[in-house]
Amino acid sequence: MAVAVICEFNPFHNGHKYILNRTKDLTDEPIIAIMSGSFTQRGEVAVTDKFTRAKIALQNGADLVIELPAFGAIACAERFAKTGVSIAKAFECVNYLAFGCENDNISDLYKLVEAKNNKKVNELVRKKMGEGDYYPRAFQNAVSQVYDAQTASVLKGSNNILGVEYISSLRNTDIKPLPIKRIAVEHDSKITNMEYASASYIRSIVRNCKNADQFMPCSEFDITHPSNLESAVLYKLRSMSADDIRILPEVGEGLENRFIDAVKQNVTVEGIIDAVKTKRYTRARIQRIIAAALLGVSDEFQKNDPMYARVLGFTALGATLLKTCRLPVVTSVAKAMDSFVGTAKKSLAIDIFATDIAALAFDKCKKTGTDYTVPIVKI
Repeated sequence: MAVAVICEFNPFHNGHKYILNRTKDLTDEPIIAIMSGSFTQRGEVAVTDKFTRAKIALQNGADLVIELPAFGAIACAERFAKTGVSIAKAFECVNYLAFGCENDNISDLYKLVEAKNNKKVNELVRKKMGEGDYYPRAFQNAVSQVYDAQTASVLKGSNNILGVEYISSLRNTDIKPLPIKRIAVEHDSKITNMEYASASYIRSIVRNCKNADQFMPCSEFDITHPSNLESAVLYKLRSMSADDIRILPEVGEGLENRFIDAVKQNVTVEGIIDAVKTKRYTRARIQRIIAAALLGVSDEFQKNDPMYARVLGFTALGATLLKTCRLPVVTSVAKAMDSFVGTAKKSLAIDIFATDIAALAFDKCKKTGTDYTVPIVKI
């Protein structure tokens, strides 16, 4: 049997290593990491390439690393979780889904899954969103009214929110959720604790050429900078019509018109984001929309389930787990692109394109085609 972990490892740090080690302590089973590739759920390019992140993960507790398809990696929490869980379900050997969270009380998390399907909660959510609020806060307020403030307070943790979505996606499966309480520092915190720091803080350090060795088991890797994609993003947005933007994920209620106006009036991506975002349309949501535009991911396409399991790396034990996968296993991108058709081929093409775009984000621009040339990492 095995445990699945849906992750980004952006970058892989000591907190991630703790979660993998704690998971193995609790289950004594190998770990399948289902990891975002070249872009992440924030709508940003990953801090370093997916092959490097896969290698570090395999050296520090993971046994098999499968790429989370780009169309799901840049999705909202619900779709991000659904995409990852779909891959986990494809492995017959997976009996647990482990995830880091601020609150590891499984009863609290299950209560919030129940709240997601509560008619009164959803009515209050619709009302608040009609007044311009954004979903996470509207949901938290509704839970507070229908249940209690203590239950609603669990939603203050970003990883708790993802945990609720994981559990919700696991319904009607035999996979059990395994919450692992985060230690030392909170998500997105700028406060460090000995050898622990949040991934966002570590990214800010390494992107400013500062030393972050104490927070990571390995810090020897090339760094991306989102600002290096500025011209590519501006070109893409300036080439799009309102109809093009309207079909992107998370766009609604005339948001495409705000985009068109913002693109006309601003000469930086940051300026566009500031002009488009509102109380309801948060910065993270706008960044995901821009990433979807850049990669060519429509709302309709993002509704798909993964159609293959792309292998980034494995240990000797991890290699044996591939035999239990019900999806086509991709170990050669070239062969897969030759054999796939339709949606599967388009999805893999987006993954490849995402890596080629991410190659522009390094200070020393990298070549295209690394999905074809970089071998599977074997530890």
